[in-house]
Amino acid sequence: MKQSPNFGIQIFLYIAGILLVMLAILLLFQAFGYLTNIPQSAIWALVLLAIGTGILAALRSR
Repeated sequence: MKQSPNFGIQIFLYIAGILLVMLAILLLFQAFGYLTNIPQSAIWALVLLAIGTGILAALRSR
């Protein structure tokens, strides 16, 4: 019988995964010169977006 992981761990993993993908894309854009100067508020907006998306994705899969 397959037991699903703890709900808190599932939310954390979704948030971490989404955040890592978003930051990797951001770093690639910086490396290729598309984004030269990123404001601190934009970074925080991406972090908050990743947290919200991770929570909603975990709730949807539940």
